[in-house]
Amino acid sequence: MFEGAGCEDASAGEVPRLDLPLARREFLKGSGVLMGTLATGSVLAALAPSTAWAVELKALSKAEGEAVMKMGRVLFPHKKLPDAVYALLAKDIDAKAAGDAGAAKMIKDGIAALNAAAGGSFAKASEKKRKEIVKGMEGQPFFATVRGQCITSLYDNDMAFKVFGYPGSAWEKGGYITRGFQDLKWLPAPPLDASPKPHLG
Repeated sequence: MFEGAGCEDASAGEVPRLDLPLARREFLKGSGVLMGTLATGSVLAALAPSTAWAVELKALSKAEGEAVMKMGRVLFPHKKLPDAVYALLAKDIDAKAAGDAGAAKMIKDGIAALNAAAGGSFAKASEKKRKEIVKGMEGQPFFATVRGQCITSLYDNDMAFKVFGYPGSAWEKGGYITRGFQDLKWLPAPPLDASPKPHLG
């Protein structure tokens, strides 16, 4: 199990207004639809075009999508990441299921195993129970698929960037040398003689 570092200071750089692919107003007609809202008054709510979000699933049901979201929270628990980010994980796992019959069977069987181990609903089980269930599935293809997808789905998006204080790509803006390269807010400031002055060309 992995728990990300709590480097959540967002002052080192500017993160643009979020363009959330999951913030929709139109009616969704997928196999399942995951919906929720961003916490009112939160930084993410202020940056998003809407506090309401929805993710359409093509192959998985709403209950199956919720189980994947909860499994993602067990594998990579971040209290400050909203459900909207974990919904991106469910969306990506759903895409795998929608695009390959073999993957769909493996994913649906894996979710069914989660629910069976929970005695009904994995998503509604206690946090302790969910951890025990997921731990018991280590080494299985379903476990590896969800865990591997977490890396991209949970961390390669603007919401996660803002929560963890990552200012985004700096290459197009001249690099990090003048954009927070040494702004380590969670460590004491080093003495001036600890490193030479940067060469700015």
